Amino acid sequence: MKNIILLKNLNEEEQCKVLERALSETRVDFEINFAKKCVIVEGNSDMVAIARKVVSDNGFMII
Repeated sequence: MKNIILLKNLNEEEQCKVLERALSETRVDFEINFAKKCVIVEGNSDMVAIARKVVSDNGFMII
């Protein structure tokens, strides 16, 4: 199942790279869409919770 995490302050490509590095250190299957300012997570609610924590820990605001 795909879940979308919308981000408020994803404004630069460099931020995407930082977030991608952080998420790649987890077992989460994800895709970052810079144009739509979101992270698409493939998996169950546990994977979404992990992704949300990583996103928050890296200073991004979830809408």
